[in-house]
Amino acid sequence: MRKVLPQRIFLTLLLALTGCRANNAASNSAPQPATQPAASSTAVPAAHTAPTQPTDARPILVCFGDSLTAGAGTDPGQSYPDYLQAALDRRHTHYRVDNQGISGNTTKDGLQRLPEVLALHPAVVLVEFGGNDGLRGLPIADTRANLAQIVATLQRAHIKVALAGITLPPDYGPDYIRQFDQTYTILAKKYRVPMIPFLLKDVYGVPGMMQPDRTHATAAGNQIVARNLLPLILPLLKK
Repeated sequence: MRKVLPQRIFLTLLLALTGCRANNAASNSAPQPATQPAASSTAVPAAHTAPTQPTDARPILVCFGDSLTAGAGTDPGQSYPDYLQAALDRRHTHYRVDNQGISGNTTKDGLQRLPEVLALHPAVVLVEFGGNDGLRGLPIADTRANLAQIVATLQRAHIKVALAGITLPPDYGPDYIRQFDQTYTILAKKYRVPMIPFLLKDVYGVPGMMQPDRTHATAAGNQIVARNLLPLILPLLKK
């Protein structure tokens, strides 16, 4: 009697479990009503293509130099390349002036940055370097060699070149200053490029034209610089 009771309990549980599985199978196999996708109340907007920006196809005039070109100490739009662009626009000369001036650059820095300028495919490049070389007392021979390589590389790429010279304060000594100043004349003759001997002509030492550091032009001074550069640049531009 003690052995029969557990067996009955086991059989009862087995039948109950079997019935539950049958019911679940029947429930899962019964066809379910098709569900219709909910209609969207929001229309999908058509794809919008942004208008293509027109490219500037004007030939490029690069002003390639140091802080004097960068317009150090003045507000944006007050460098001499900015005023040169305005002067060309007034004359309806369709060139785009690209300011490639970086403060503190020496001729060696300019030589290292030359591939960036070449990548712009400019028509004309105004080269303005040397001031920081002189202020640091670097060897004149190195300055000349770097400038010569810059000019020669640009010319090999069939780019027209102009040179902008600079000079040094009198405390650097007459011999060093004389050799420094001759650098621009020597290179201009060697490579047959137009040259302005002193970028800050009619600006340096003129009240209101120089910043307190007596090194960089004010906005008014940069306008004069652009005015002086215009006769140097115009003959290089295609009509």
